[in-house]
Amino acid sequence: MRLDELPEDRARAALAACLDVPRFVDEVLAGRPYGDPAALERAAAAAAATLSDDELAAALARHPRIGERAGAGHDAAHSAREQAGVDRSDAEVLRRLADGNRAYEERFDRVFLIRAAGRDSHEILAELERRLGNDDATERAETVRQLGEIMLVRLRQVEA
Repeated sequence: MRLDELPEDRARAALAACLDVPRFVDEVLAGRPYGDPAALERAAAAAAATLSDDELAAALARHPRIGERAGAGHDAAHSAREQAGVDRSDAEVLRRLADGNRAYEERFDRVFLIRAAGRDSHEILAELERRLGNDDATERAETVRQLGEIMLVRLRQVEA
């Protein structure tokens, strides 16, 4: 297990790149050594499942809007790889994503977040439109779930 073998400072940085929430990083680090990827994933998923409002806001600040290039403060390399399925050459898709992002932010006062890895533009747009119909509590829970899915994708890359 790679995470088990990393010095604490490098393990901390690797985990923060998966989900930049200090409590999450501390909890996962405290469980080392895991010895088995499934045990690591279970512990990480449990630590990521209960984010406070402040933790959620901090984690979302690291993610660019879907369909936009990552800027300062974002995890640019991860975001570019994860959003590879978004067709940036399709002006209609980009317009609909921009409109949907604006509507979502007006409705929920936070950036729309979805595990984009493995999804194409049409799947992402369908989810964005579906989730605009959620109530606040349902959408907050969905956002936390999506952060957990993104974290697991990134954690598997650490372990690869």
